[in-house]
Amino acid sequence: MSSASDEARSAELRQKAERIRADLQRLIRELEKVIVGHHEVIEGILICLLCSGHVLLEGVPGLGKTLLVKSLGRVLNLRFSRIQFTPDLMPADIIGTNVVMEDESGRKHFEFQRGPIFAQIILADEINRATPKTQSALLEAMQEQSVTVAGIAHHLEAPFIVLATQNPIEMEGTYPLPEAQLDRFFLKLNVTYPSIQQLEDIVDRTTQHDPTTLQNILDAARVGEMKEFVRTIPVAAHVKNYAARLVLATHPDSSYATDLAKRYVLYGSSPRGAQSLVLGGKMKALLEGRYNVSFEDLRTIAIPSLRHRLILNFEGAAAGIEQGSIVSEILEKTPEVVRGS
Repeated sequence: MSSASDEARSAELRQKAERIRADLQRLIRELEKVIVGHHEVIEGILICLLCSGHVLLEGVPGLGKTLLVKSLGRVLNLRFSRIQFTPDLMPADIIGTNVVMEDESGRKHFEFQRGPIFAQIILADEINRATPKTQSALLEAMQEQSVTVAGIAHHLEAPFIVLATQNPIEMEGTYPLPEAQLDRFFLKLNVTYPSIQQLEDIVDRTTQHDPTTLQNILDAARVGEMKEFVRTIPVAAHVKNYAARLVLATHPDSSYATDLAKRYVLYGSSPRGAQSLVLGGKMKALLEGRYNVSFEDLRTIAIPSLRHRLILNFEGAAAGIEQGSIVSEILEKTPEVVRGS
């Protein structure tokens, strides 16, 4: 009886995984009606959404980052808010503030007026153009899904995801994100320039009459169900061990560190990197309709999970070393299974 029950339970979980995969594929197809290319970026954003993470999008202007985030809000029927970060933006402009109100009897009282952070999909556009004080206004919201004003906590509606953009080439007048804030982004995704075929497609869509309208595919309740299911996907002990060794290999003083990490890294990834690897691996498996995490799932998600969590030393920064190349070497030189383990 126990064996039959286990088999029935396993079959039910696989069916749930396949239904979620089908919903995700429908969602991706709907977004690709208006978004040309960027398939990996779309997948990465959905991974973050279902893992309760946040996304840092890096790319030059005009590549469709804003359109992608807005479109995501439409197909999920979630409230969208765009915050344009500028040097004069203040924390209260994001969170909100208490204002003096007067009731019918003439008595005055404070009333909290919510800021644009009180949405479900937040586009933090050009986040590195605001001061560190203003950037830090997002920290509590990103970590706790709440904001505190005058000692009172105000909870944010789930699902809640911050998608921050930054321009990698126009650095004058910008403020690099603090390491503590970078670490709170689940993935860092590079938005690359389109190919010639994609560019032609973009021109066709934007220079002709295009009646394409996006359909609502999922809602907040379904997203919540999918998020809960992701947590149930099992991870084998040897796969977790591989994830742990990948993270430790980013630390220059670790016995697992590779040559580039020892030479150019000052501080390696925090434990959040391991969490991102494992949860991201679960989502990669789910996107393929599987109910188990493979080594390849971790390898696929490793670079966007870890590169923004590596802090280079002076030599690495001066030489312009890319953190992604360090993670690539770690993937190349770290064995999937350690003999005797």
